[in-house]
Amino acid sequence: MHLTFRTLALAGLTLLPALSSHAATPVLGSDASTVQLHDAMLHGSLTPAALTLEALARVRAFDQHGPRLNAIIQLNPDALSDATRLQTKAGATSPKGPLWGIPAVLKDNIDTADRMQTTAGSLAMVGTPAARDATVVAKMRAAGMIILGKGNMSEWANYRGFHATGGWSGRGGLTHNPYVITRTACGSSSGPAVAVAAGYVPVAVGTETDGSIVCPSSINGIVGIKPTLGLVSRAGIVPVTREQDTPGPLARSVADAAALLTVIAGSDPRDPATANADRHATDYSRFVDPHGLSGKRIGVVRALTGYSPATDQVFEQALAAMRAAGAIIVDPVTIPHLHAFDDDENLATSYEFKHDLNAYLATRSGLKVHSLADIIAFNKAHAAEEMPWFGQQLMIEAEARGPLTEPAYRKARAEAKRLAGPEGIDAALAAHHLDALVAPTTGPAWSLDLVNGSHFPGGSAGEAAVAGYPDISVPMGFVHGLPVGISFFGAKWSEPTLIQIASGFEHASPARRPPRFRTAATR
Repeated sequence: MHLTFRTLALAGLTLLPALSSHAATPVLGSDASTVQLHDAMLHGSLTPAALTLEALARVRAFDQHGPRLNAIIQLNPDALSDATRLQTKAGATSPKGPLWGIPAVLKDNIDTADRMQTTAGSLAMVGTPAARDATVVAKMRAAGMIILGKGNMSEWANYRGFHATGGWSGRGGLTHNPYVITRTACGSSSGPAVAVAAGYVPVAVGTETDGSIVCPSSINGIVGIKPTLGLVSRAGIVPVTREQDTPGPLARSVADAAALLTVIAGSDPRDPATANADRHATDYSRFVDPHGLSGKRIGVVRALTGYSPATDQVFEQALAAMRAAGAIIVDPVTIPHLHAFDDDENLATSYEFKHDLNAYLATRSGLKVHSLADIIAFNKAHAAEEMPWFGQQLMIEAEARGPLTEPAYRKARAEAKRLAGPEGIDAALAAHHLDALVAPTTGPAWSLDLVNGSHFPGGSAGEAAVAGYPDISVPMGFVHGLPVGISFFGAKWSEPTLIQIASGFEHASPARRPPRFRTAATR
């Protein structure tokens, strides 16, 4: 009997071990945690190669066929050989950390020194692959993780033009939401988030400038951690701005996200912003606590609600569950200067995008473009492929900016950071002696609209993003069959506290359920 990868995936992969010498018993299901998978590998009932085969089968069944989620922009042609080599090298007594043998997806703006491209979703960047792994990738490989492939994304991390549609790129096309495939997957870490939600891999790495981890996490019903700026290295990652960009974990549980954060956090000489990271990086899994809400003072930011009435109802239920689990809910709490920094953020980012992107491009060889000006020219020359739906006004504005020594830039960035951080989040926390702040991450996924662009209702990511502070989105519930998330954010380096709170909420109010690939929202 001829069995295709699609057939195997749709059948639950129960026949996969019979086709391979890599495993002796059926592979665990697509919703398994990294702990379950790791235990199975330690006990010999699963191997890295068998798990990688399962992941590849699910990509074939649900990404390239079936609902065609289009989350993966490129599979790693060496993924299976990497997994086989890993298990061949491993001795019976060799150390195998908690993510050993676990496959993961990377956002397509993260360098890999292999046969995969790193393009930020742009056809302009197709050429010679990167010569060196991004630091996060080097750490993942050192931990024994398998890089399954690159996830599709909002091209240039959504910093190109107005009226863009989240999850669309010239190279990869449009990513679809696995819960309702006619709805957005949000962005810009769309593909990695969908890859986790749809069960291709248990964990992935996205990047955030302002909402690009927490929004797709919320929209796709998974956990996302946007770390403190400088906790995780950005070396080898296509930038938007050095002042806000950070990689972070995407996972189906807080525990899995914490395990991945443990692997990728730490100081790196290639990224000066991480100089103090080793003072704070730790084993974040230690802070996963089913009783993590008990005694925590959490402030409700009512000004960051109102994205949809139905989401607000789910949020009220979440607050009730938190109180029942022992949290001290302070309601309401006002963040001073809320959104007062928006214009300063936009101006500063425009300056930084040009400077930081040009610096990154100087590290790459064998590409058609070497500067932002080259990219603008490429997009214009290939408008049918690169600009069929929206333009590149943001890029053109950035190209017109001067150096980072200009007073207008320096003032804008300083003002944005001050208002969002010390005089914003920090002031709110201090005024009420809080451990964290809470709000809905955003509303339910909106309909895909390539003509008019994303209909983003608003979100709670901005303050933490601009301040450079951590933010964790956790599944909160459903609105008409669409996931909605809750965000916990707080002071710089407060990841341990936020992980305690997030895991406590996850235990008190478990909300995640696997997607069913519907074509319309439920009534």
